[in-house]
Amino acid sequence: MNRFERYLTLWVALCIVAGVALGHVFPQAFAALAGLEVANVNIPVAVLIWLMIVPMLMRIDFSAMRSVGAHWRGIGVTLFVNWAVKPFSMAFLGWLFLAVLFRPWLPADQIESYIAGLIILAAAPCTAMVFVWSNLTRGEPHFTLSQVALNDAIMIVAFAPIVGMLLGLSAITVPWDTLALSVGLYIVVPVLVAQVLRRLILSSGGEKALAGTLARLQPVGLTALLLTLVMLFGFQGEQILGQPLVIALIAVPILIQVYFNAGLAYVLNRVSGEQHCVAAPSALIGASNFFELAVAAAISLFGINSGAALATVVGVLIEVPVMLSVVWIVNRSKGWYEAGLPAPSNNEANP
Repeated sequence: MNRFERYLTLWVALCIVAGVALGHVFPQAFAALAGLEVANVNIPVAVLIWLMIVPMLMRIDFSAMRSVGAHWRGIGVTLFVNWAVKPFSMAFLGWLFLAVLFRPWLPADQIESYIAGLIILAAAPCTAMVFVWSNLTRGEPHFTLSQVALNDAIMIVAFAPIVGMLLGLSAITVPWDTLALSVGLYIVVPVLVAQVLRRLILSSGGEKALAGTLARLQPVGLTALLLTLVMLFGFQGEQILGQPLVIALIAVPILIQVYFNAGLAYVLNRVSGEQHCVAAPSALIGASNFFELAVAAAISLFGINSGAALATVVGVLIEVPVMLSVVWIVNRSKGWYEAGLPAPSNNEANP
């Protein structure tokens, strides 16, 4: 993890301050930017989000899915946590904390929107940053790559139905045409563009050229993320200044969700007999989020001034320190994990 990534939370905090201040000083400029929309898509934000997502998706080698069977237990656990547990547990935690326990301290007209943002955040499994977390735990690289590629493929077809169903169950109106447009704009098209660019670079210069291109593009993606946050908080600055407690309260269900899903994936891998080098990245993939996609979808569905957009940005704010704490936990508990693994069978011991 480079210095910029390591201090991502600090940069996010500075962007929040800058966005709030700029939105207060130049409200007309931000209003003009908010009005640059086509079919409910804010053009400046859409451009920035593409600059965020495409470089990250260029790292994914979908041919890695051919080796998913090599670590079938870890793959199965991660898929179960990501798609059968995570979105639904987040919907429950969002309702419990924001609609019930924290209701007196939140603006009543935004509570449903906050919950919607949390659901969108949980329905988008992490992509690029997983490689950083996996490397910090000495995770099995082939498992990490194949799991991320598989998750991205599933996300193309599962993201919209899961989000639509959970928003419907939460009594939140689902604009299906906008949801479908978001999936096309921020999942399908970026995946296709990223894979075309990846193949062109590989065919012309090989792995070395790809690595160099990704290194040059990495600051572009992170800069686009930070500029998006400046815009978001410029639009929402007055609301945040009036309700500074909101961000802390929204963070509570996200924090519980991260540790719950990471712990569940970690323990299930241990029970299944999977090795620690697979269980560690599995726990991290099960806990983290593709927050760039979540921000984009929330803006498209509910608007750049919405509580949903703010809720996804809170996910960005706490992502790095929380995931680093999960890395620390799985590294420190490696002895405990391996002590509980079943003895290898004869076939496993003598391949």
